Amino acid sequence: MKKTTTFAGIKPKYANKENASVFLQSIPYDGTSSWGKGADRGFEAFLDAAENMELFDIETQSEVYKKGVHILSEITEDTSPETMFTVVYESTKSLLENEEKFLTFFGGEHSISIGIIKAFYEYFENLTVLQIDAHADLRPSYEGTSYNHACAVYDASKNCNLIQVGIRSMDNSEKEHLDKSKCYFAQDIHGRKNWMEESIQKMTDKVYITFDLDAFDPSIMPATGTPEPGGLDWYTTIEYLKKVFESKNVVGFDIVELAPIDGLKSPQFLAAKLYYKMLSYKFHT
Repeated sequence: MKKTTTFAGIKPKYANKENASVFLQSIPYDGTSSWGKGADRGFEAFLDAAENMELFDIETQSEVYKKGVHILSEITEDTSPETMFTVVYESTKSLLENEEKFLTFFGGEHSISIGIIKAFYEYFENLTVLQIDAHADLRPSYEGTSYNHACAVYDASKNCNLIQVGIRSMDNSEKEHLDKSKCYFAQDIHGRKNWMEESIQKMTDKVYITFDLDAFDPSIMPATGTPEPGGLDWYTTIEYLKKVFESKNVVGFDIVELAPIDGLKSPQFLAAKLYYKMLSYKFHT
């Protein structure tokens, strides 16, 4: 796979740092994943797929790449979970000072979101974090650190308005940190749509989205560290995301946990389409 430095092969005038409306930050950290490894290779696979993706979005009748997407230098720190958190947190705080840029991030495993989210909820008052995920990720600590992928939204649950969608796996110890009124378990939303508006009504105006790709059913997204059966399908997911973007001010998002499988390209193509869809909704609505 060739090394790609530009999103989706767009022309330099759209990838230019000064002109681009969107910043894309790669954080290929995979230091605390406890089963399937490989999320540190996700961004390269994602970019390869994006370069082979059509850039006209039929649904929105738009070409959002013309807003400009600039890939920032990746964060390569991996000495410890604690150091990774600090580096990501400080980097995100610095990026937020550039208010005209829409910030997006690509993991790595889900622990990369902890520092990002902290920087966002400190910057944006009364922030909602929308977590789309198979796992609750509400452990205060796991395997000796609070910055483990299993702790991805624990801090968010204590400091901002956390909405969880697609959850179908958790530890009994997480129940005390779970707000059932704001958690939409996969088994409860399957085949239904009323949960979409209900969950959106519980959000504040400003929303940050953290999207773990294992939220999808493994039949369409097997390339994750822990693929859980019973996940979301494509059209349900994008219908929901469109409603969120139309109803709320989405101030940033991350996509995490793509662990490529050799010889299977459809998962990274799904990730690329998801990223592009989210940008299309952001700038079209």
